[in-house]
Amino acid sequence: MGINGSSVMDIDSVDIHHWYNKFMRESPSGLLTLYELKAILGLQGMNDEANGYIEQVFATFDMNQDGFIDFVEYVAALSLILKGKIDQKLKWYFKLYDVDGNGKIDRDELLSIFKAIQAINRQTDMSPEEITNLVFEKIDVNGDGELTLEEFIEGTQQSDTVMDIVTKSLDLSNVLKVIKNGRRNSI
Repeated sequence: MGINGSSVMDIDSVDIHHWYNKFMRESPSGLLTLYELKAILGLQGMNDEANGYIEQVFATFDMNQDGFIDFVEYVAALSLILKGKIDQKLKWYFKLYDVDGNGKIDRDELLSIFKAIQAINRQTDMSPEEITNLVFEKIDVNGDGELTLEEFIEGTQQSDTVMDIVTKSLDLSNVLKVIKNGRRNSI
């Protein structure tokens, strides 16, 4: 995929070696559980909405849905986060927001996600309700109260406001610090 895309091949061998060592140090079995992910990222003891969000993130990275993140899934997730094109990231965000997996994001799903994100990030510039209303106002072009993948991607790319909200709400810089530095509880 080269410069225009992202694949495991786009990550240099030094990064992969570092991530492998980190992954095996944190999960010697080679399979990362949801509990271990929460421990690594210092995200234990969160409220129900935040826990649901972390479980949804885990599920989107657990590509084969076996209940574990193996090293290939781990590298694919990091590759997407670090080197993915914006449309690839938006597809992942859509999958993350579409909690029930019906191919559409409704207001309740989006509100639940933004409540969870706010519980984790502690960002309070806007309430989750305000964010949800703004997103639907800006990008629900047919006004049906649901966002399709196409509406989500096109609308987000066309609205600087929504793009800013989406990228800030899913700021993974603290997560990446943990992965890069190998420190627990640095979030």
